[in-house]
Amino acid sequence: MHLAYPAVLSALLFCTGLYGVLARRNAILVLMSVELMLNAVNLNLVAFDVWLSRAARDTLHSGQALTLFTIAIAAAEIGIGLAIVLAVHRNRGTSDIDRLRDTAEGHGDDTDGPGPGTSAAEKAEATA
Repeated sequence: MHLAYPAVLSALLFCTGLYGVLARRNAILVLMSVELMLNAVNLNLVAFDVWLSRAARDTLHSGQALTLFTIAIAAAEIGIGLAIVLAVHRNRGTSDIDRLRDTAEGHGDDTDGPGPGTSAAEKAEATA
């Protein structure tokens, strides 16, 4: 098989994942899109490893070994990411990224008083 086929498939997978990261508002779908992007990278690593191993007789298959490490790190990343998303969903009641960003910046419903990021002088001015 020619190298262009897995490279084009990998580019399509990566672009689909990139679109999912940029366009989605749900944190779980963003994590799934990141996994799709990592799988596209894994496909490229294996395809280029096979292509380069045809040229050299003694090869270490470093692309396939790196793919195994990438899969292990991706599994740990998705486990930690899902734990964070579930904790945020339990505390705030939503996993919408835009709403989470707005409440983190202080643009939420409780804008009548000083926020937690204000200095002592600003808090004194707000209470006076």
